[in-house]
Amino acid sequence: MAPARRIARVLIDSPLPQLDRLFDYALPDEVGEVRPGVRIKAPLRTAGRVIDGYVVEIAEEPDARRPLSEIDSVVSAVEVLPDRLYRLARRTADRAAGSASDILRLAIPKRQVRVEKTWVPPEDAPTPTAEAVARAREVLSGYEGLESVLADCGRAAVEAVPVQYGDQPAWATLLASAAAVQLAEGRSSILVVPDYRDQELLLAALQTMVDEASVVRHDARQSNPDRYRAFLRTLSDVPCIVVGNRSAVYSPVRAALVAIWDDGDPLLAEQLAPYVHARDAALVRQELEGSALLLVGHTRSTDAERLVQHGWLRDITALRRVLPQVRLSTPQELEQTGQRVPSSAFAAARAATAEGPVLVQVARPGFAPTLVCAGCRAPARCTHCGGPLGARRRGAVPVCGWCGRSANRWRCTECSSDQVRLASSGTERTADELGRAFPGVRVIVSDGAHPVQRVEARPALVVATRGAEPLADGGYRAVILLDGARMLQAPELRIAESCLRWWANAAALAAPGAPIHLVGVNGPVARALATWSPAAYARSELDSRLPLHMPPTARVAQIEGLPASVRSALDAVAPHGVTGDAVLGPLPVGDDGRVRALVRFGYASGAAVAASLRAAVVADAAKNRRGRGGPRASLSVHLDILEPEI
Repeated sequence: MAPARRIARVLIDSPLPQLDRLFDYALPDEVGEVRPGVRIKAPLRTAGRVIDGYVVEIAEEPDARRPLSEIDSVVSAVEVLPDRLYRLARRTADRAAGSASDILRLAIPKRQVRVEKTWVPPEDAPTPTAEAVARAREVLSGYEGLESVLADCGRAAVEAVPVQYGDQPAWATLLASAAAVQLAEGRSSILVVPDYRDQELLLAALQTMVDEASVVRHDARQSNPDRYRAFLRTLSDVPCIVVGNRSAVYSPVRAALVAIWDDGDPLLAEQLAPYVHARDAALVRQELEGSALLLVGHTRSTDAERLVQHGWLRDITALRRVLPQVRLSTPQELEQTGQRVPSSAFAAARAATAEGPVLVQVARPGFAPTLVCAGCRAPARCTHCGGPLGARRRGAVPVCGWCGRSANRWRCTECSSDQVRLASSGTERTADELGRAFPGVRVIVSDGAHPVQRVEARPALVVATRGAEPLADGGYRAVILLDGARMLQAPELRIAESCLRWWANAAALAAPGAPIHLVGVNGPVARALATWSPAAYARSELDSRLPLHMPPTARVAQIEGLPASVRSALDAVAPHGVTGDAVLGPLPVGDDGRVRALVRFGYASGAAVAASLRAAVVADAAKNRRGRGGPRASLSVHLDILEPEI
C-alpha cells in the first residue's frame, strides 16, 4: 500500500456551474503548512491553466495511489474563508440553486498585498461606557419583549416608532442600541441597511453609543484597500459592529445579532447570481449560527408577515405606539377642484412654512418626465426607440427618456400635431410651481440628481422623490404626499406594499403632531396608512395572494434558456409536484429563440426543487460548454424573484 499523504479539498473560484464542488488536490512538501481558508492557485486539468481557489478542508488520505494534481502555490497565509463563512455560502447558494463561489465573491474582497502585509489585528475592542449601555437598554425597554429576544438569540419582526430622537430617527437609535448592548457583552453584530443614506444615519447613531474603533464599515463606495482592511478586521475574534449594505450579511464575524432595516426595500435583493435577498441570507445564517435576528421597519413586508404567521418571527411593537396624524384627500376631491394640491393640504403647508420645513413627496424626478400630444392626448414617443418623451424645463425640446435623443421635429403618429403638452410633474416642475405659490419661501429639490442629506429647522419647501427625503432637524412641520395614484398604477405585484412603505417612511420624518396629507388615494392602502396598521395590511395582502399561489405565499422560480434546456429543467422538477397549474409557460423571450417559464412550489419542497434545478443547470453547462461543438450554456435559474414576469 502506498504511504498516506495530505490532500486539500478546494473550492474553485469560477462562475462555471459544473465547477461548483470541492476538488481534491495533493499537497506537495514544498508548499509548506497549508491551513483551511487560505487562497491558493491550483491547476485545472480541463482548462489547462492555473486558477484561483480556497482551501476548505485538509484531510489525510491513507492510500496515495489515486492520481491527483498538486496545488501550484499558496497565495496568502491569511485564512479568508473560515468554516462558518463557507457553510453560510454553501447553504445560501443551495437554497437559491446557485454557486457558492458567486456568494463568496460578494463576501470576500480582492486581495490587497500592501494592506495585508501591514495589517495588525486588534487585541481588544473598546467597551461602551456604562452611561451608553444604560441609554441603549432604555431604548430597548420601550419595545415589549425585545430584550428577551436578544438575550435568547431569538427572531423578531419589530415595528419601529415613527419619530426622531433628537437628530436621529428612532429606527437608527434602536439598531444602534441593540448592537451596543451586544458589544458591551463582548459579542459582534451585523446591521444591514438598503443604501448609503441609511448607512450614514446608522453610523451617526452609533457614534453616540460606541467607540469608532468598534465599528466596521462595509460599503461599496469604499476604496479597495479600505474594503480589504475592513474585511480583515471582521476575521478577528475581537467583537465589532458591522454596518453595511446587502452583502454585509455575509460578513465573517461571529455575529450574535443580525438586524436588517426595511427588509421590503428592493435594494436588499442582490442583482447578481444567485440573486439572494439579504433577508433570506440572514434567515439561513440565523439557522446555522443561532444568532438573534431582527427585521425592523416602519411597515411590515409580506415576507416578514408570513414568517410571523408561521411563528418563525415574534411580532414586537413599542409599548407606547406613536401614530402619525395622517389625513386623506380622495380622488373625488381633486376632480372637483381640478387642483394637484387640495386646499386642506395647501393651508397646512402655508401654516407650517411659518415654523419650519415642509416635505412634499412626488413620484418622479426632473421637470416633466412624460409628454402627450397637445391635440389628441396620445403619449409622445421617440421615433427612434419608442421611449417616452419628456421635458427638462418649460419650453425645452423634448428628450427621450430611454435613448436620450432630442425630438426636434416630432410629430404625433395619431393626429400629426407637432405640439406637446406637459402630462406629469417631476421634482423640478413641482418646485417651480410651489415656488410661485409660496413667494419668499426657500425651495429645496432632493432626488437622485440632487441628493440632500439634511435640512435645517428653517422655513423651506423640500420637494423630494420617494426614498430621497432628507432628514429635517426636529422633523418636518408638515408632510404632503403627492402622486399617490400615479405610484399605485405601476404594473407590479408589490406596488401597493411598496407605496405604503414609501409613505410611512416619509411620514416618520414629521415632527410630533405634524399633519401628514396623503393626496388623491383611497382604498385599503390609504386606510392602512391613516390608521397606521401595516401588519394588518400585510396580512390582508397575504390572504389575497394565497388562492393565487403568488409570492410570498409560495416560492417562484424563473427558468430561462433554449427550449430544450427549459423543458429538461421542467422535467427535473416534475417529480416534486411542480406540474400543471404550477408551471406558467414557457413563452418566447426576445428574438434569439430563448424561452421563459415560471414554476411555483411550496416551501416544504423548496430544497428538493432547488437541487433539481441546480442539477439541470450543471448538466446544461457541461453539455454545452465551449470546445464541445455546441452553443454556450443557456439555462439560467432565478429563485424567489420579487416581481414574476411571463
